[in-house]
Amino acid sequence: MCVQILNTKNKIDELNVLRKLKKRPSITQRELAKDLSLSLGKINYCLKALNKKGFIKVKNFKKNPNKFTYFYLITPKGITEKTKLTINFMRQKMKEYDELKSELSEKENFKL
Repeated sequence: MCVQILNTKNKIDELNVLRKLKKRPSITQRELAKDLSLSLGKINYCLKALNKKGFIKVKNFKKNPNKFTYFYLITPKGITEKTKLTINFMRQKMKEYDELKSELSEKENFKL
């Protein structure tokens, strides 16, 4: 159960990172960490995992005087994964909504 919760949390973090990278491919890791309220280490871990899985490509600009500037490209495989993660996330939220709605309905019926 605990491993499943951690795996789900990692998937949500990966989805959020992919969503941010789609909007701003040149975002820094510090900006990602701040925007997503995650540690810099967690962002670095997510980016390395996404890169290793082939979901993103990391490019740096050789002619840029700031050698730490990177550009994150979401690969076709990454777009497919982002879509799957989004669908699963929405299914989970709809399931939670239905469960809460059912609980509230039961409580209302119990009061009557």
